[in-house]
Formats: sequence, C-alpha cells, structure tokens
Amino acid sequence: MTLSDAQKEVDSWIEKVGVRYFSELTNTALLMEEVGELARIMARKYGDQSAKPTDNQSNMADEMADVLFVLICLANQTGVDLTKAFEQNLQKKYSRDAERHKNNPKLTNKS
Repeated sequence: MTLSDAQKEVDSWIEKVGVRYFSELTNTALLMEEVGELARIMARKYGDQSAKPTDNQSNMADEMADVLFVLICLANQTGVDLTKAFEQNLQKKYSRDAERHKNNPKLTNKS
C-alpha cells in the first residue's frame, strides 16, 4: 500500500464507519496520545523502565499503526499529500545532511 493508497483508505473508512473526521485539534491531541502509548512501550522494551504485567498486552506494531492512522487523518483534513511531502522531506534531508552525519563523531565512534 502506498501513502496515497493509505490516505484514500482512511478517507473511505471515515466515510463508511467513522461518520466524520474529528476536528484537527482533537486529532492532534489523539496523535499525541498515540505517540505516548508507543513511547510507553519503547521505554519498557528498550529503555530502563521495567514493565508491569499489563504492559505485556501492548503491541508495538499496532501502536505505530495507530500513530500513522491519526497522522493520515490530519493530512487528509489539511490537504497534505503525504507522498509529495515525504518525497520533499527526504530530498531536504539528502541535501542538508549529505555530510553532517558522516562527520558526527558521536555516530562514528563505536564505544
């Protein structure tokens, strides 16, 4: 599925099941909530925080998909073509960071 396909699929789901998009502000808050749920999993799986028994029910892939879904909702609501935006963003990173990371001693020193 391409980003364009995903944007169309989310729009179709909203039309058929979701009744309407939540407001942009509500979706922004929901995006932060979903990112927080993903962060919780990451902190427990890869960070120093220990997991609780209820954390074992968490699904990292599902939380990432929740983040993507809400982000796509916001893109659809605000008229952002995610394919175009992502391509432009990658190009910016290629030109801006062409040597930056290669010359970063924090990334090249393996200690």
